[in-house]
Amino acid sequence: MESVKEDVLAALDGLGIAYDLLEHEPVHTMEDCKAAEKALGGVMPKNLFLTPRNHASHHLLIARAEAPFRTALISRQLGVSRLSFATSGELMDMLRTLPGAISPLGLLFDGERKVRLAIDRTLRGEERLLFHPCVNTATLALSGKDFFERLLPSLQHEAVYVDMQEEDNA
Repeated sequence: MESVKEDVLAALDGLGIAYDLLEHEPVHTMEDCKAAEKALGGVMPKNLFLTPRNHASHHLLIARAEAPFRTALISRQLGVSRLSFATSGELMDMLRTLPGAISPLGLLFDGERKVRLAIDRTLRGEERLLFHPCVNTATLALSGKDFFERLLPSLQHEAVYVDMQEEDNA
């Protein structure tokens, strides 16, 4: 898995996108990621790899760590039947990573553009975002501007922006 990290870093270097990299012990939960957030400064989103029951489509959802995931709400916004978690095999085949290291940087390996990208719209204003380089033993930080304006366009995956919570009508 170390080679996938090197491929991610080489891609960022090739795009001229600056980043800070922190190597660390394997992390498995969002709570484990708090040390990297503190060390690098920025927001570490949760990344969920989702599919409907029939596995007809695959979706990478990037959201704030504290945002509740309500499958019915997100499925409705994406116009798909009820989403649940995709298999680790599908994750490896499409994004070259495993659960615990899911990252939008895995979209670098989705040349056929099979994975649809959904992003919590509240992340748009973040100055600095943190992601795993497809391994859970490192975290990298890049500017929100570079992520949204340089990296995403280079991946040729058009993002759909979603609301993680329904607005109160009260």
